[in-house]
Amino acid sequence: MCGIAGYITAHALPLSELKEIARRMTVSLVHRGPDDGGIWVDEKPGVSLGHRRLAVLDLSALGHQPMISADGRYVIVYNGEVYNFRGLQRELEDMGHLFRGGSDTEVILAAVVEWGIQEAVQRFVGMFAFGLWDRTDRKLYLVRDRLGIKPLYYGWASDGTFLFGSELKAFRTWPGFNNPVNLEALALFFRHNYIPAPYTIYRHIRKLPQGSILVLSQCDVADRNVKLTTYWSVEDVWKQGIREPWCGTDKDAADTLDEALGKAVRMRLVADVPVGAFLSGGIDSSLVAALMQASTTKPVRTFTIGFAESEYDEAPHARAVAKHLGTDHTELYVTPRDAMELIPKIPTLWDEPFADSSQIPTCLVSQMTRDHVTVALSGDGGDELFSGYTRYPETLRLWKMAAHLPGRIRRRAAKCLCMLSPEVLDIIGMPLRPILRRLGAPGPTGRVLHRLGELSGPDTFGEFYGWANSHQLPPGGLVPGKDGVSPAFARASGLDKTPWSAMSLLDLITYLPDDILTKVDRASMAFGLEARAPVLDHRVVALAAGLPAALKVRNGERKWLLRQVLYRYVPRDLIERTKMGFGVPVGQWLRDPLREWAENLLDEKRLHRQGVLVSDAVRCLWTEHLSGRCNHQYVLWSILMFQAWLETWQ
Repeated sequence: MCGIAGYITAHALPLSELKEIARRMTVSLVHRGPDDGGIWVDEKPGVSLGHRRLAVLDLSALGHQPMISADGRYVIVYNGEVYNFRGLQRELEDMGHLFRGGSDTEVILAAVVEWGIQEAVQRFVGMFAFGLWDRTDRKLYLVRDRLGIKPLYYGWASDGTFLFGSELKAFRTWPGFNNPVNLEALALFFRHNYIPAPYTIYRHIRKLPQGSILVLSQCDVADRNVKLTTYWSVEDVWKQGIREPWCGTDKDAADTLDEALGKAVRMRLVADVPVGAFLSGGIDSSLVAALMQASTTKPVRTFTIGFAESEYDEAPHARAVAKHLGTDHTELYVTPRDAMELIPKIPTLWDEPFADSSQIPTCLVSQMTRDHVTVALSGDGGDELFSGYTRYPETLRLWKMAAHLPGRIRRRAAKCLCMLSPEVLDIIGMPLRPILRRLGAPGPTGRVLHRLGELSGPDTFGEFYGWANSHQLPPGGLVPGKDGVSPAFARASGLDKTPWSAMSLLDLITYLPDDILTKVDRASMAFGLEARAPVLDHRVVALAAGLPAALKVRNGERKWLLRQVLYRYVPRDLIERTKMGFGVPVGQWLRDPLREWAENLLDEKRLHRQGVLVSDAVRCLWTEHLSGRCNHQYVLWSILMFQAWLETWQ
């Protein structure tokens, strides 16, 4: 795993300055690649590529980047792993290609020379993001892996220079970067805890979508004319699976999944450095650890963290699974003080607002893990592929209730509820208060009714899912004149009759890449740890796409098929428990150990001075939370993460 950066500029700059700018860009990414670094500059076209290396395969200097192809045509900077590189290398050797070292980077270059970039990336099995400069055609190619496991940003500085990199901090080193905050993206952030692709916090910078190739000719830089193509679409794969579902027996499905996951895990054990696994004791991480242990006679290294608060503490469950599997297990208990020490670093680690509070334990477990190994396997992707989230049945239940009302009546009711303030709805809805409480509706009656208004508007299930799983914000939102849900949720159109598949697909194109994978990448790379996700092997994804809902959810049991595979390795009684997630008690901490820090960032004068957020709305949320009348921990954490980011970078 590594960090990459580069640029194309039309400005005539001396070679020394081009090199110095490239050096600064790569230095900002040194945490991603502490083992080595390099830059490549071509003065005449004003092109530079920079790289920071975390050595995992071929630890020698023969793996140094930027790397030039054997024919001299291509220069590459590459982040990630192509797990099938040895098989590709043998195939290329049979075609006459010669290799100096043992890195997958050299194989990528030879594959592009032999097959061209489009066909080459179709052959790669792995996680990757790379920039490739074609010295003959003077074109830059940016490529991101199928599921968006590895990050890649691109865009323009205020002077028209094209920039790209693994993280936004590299962009800020460009002289006169001057990119204004994207208020539309900020409004989306407050809805979702993350900024959905292709947006970023900066108006002129974008995330390269998963499974995409960007092409930019040197002559098109001034016109900002980039060409984006999709070489692999999870949307197409998922919809094909719905059209052509699995038709075998339950046992055949379990056998096939066991084999596919086992192969994916074994491919991700290839490394010239120590490899371990994150273990929470849940279904996904336990299965990955079990398949790892089944692949070797030596004890696998596993790692977990725990909390003093029992409702968040998964360490005892992980310990029991580790004992059964015979792994070499390490655990760390987290305190509010550990969180306090980490929180000031969060804006620097993520370098755009990001507010999944499990970023804290993910950072801490990554830091601990890096003390022992360089590579760690995770169970990420299991919930999305095999319908594991508790929100799936909850959302489906709400959708069925809403669907009983004709669309016209539902939309009119929604409009009326959203027009009235929660204060007015609190008075009008007083007779409904006992009913809503019996149903377990959280918060004041007015807020609940306003939320029902939001949920009654969408006509399609995909849009409904987007609203149902976003934060309820104060009327008018937190960003003046900006409010909404990611347009990506409209991409599930036509899947209203298969809602379980629709929810999984929407998470695969939004929540997974923009929240889960972003969280794990930044947290692990902050400490020079490479995280690998075998469940997200694209062949496993294709298999999961074709599995009917009855194989994923049966008798109310989610991830049914995945459980059947796991029970072959781990007894049922070690796994069967309520899903906890990987969260932290932010709501409690904000009222006690983190209160002073939060008060400072939410100070009314500070909010007025910054002039970005609606200060009255922010202060109202904070006051309600402190009083204990409402638990606004999620939206407050989003506000605090933005405020901390603003203080750090603006």
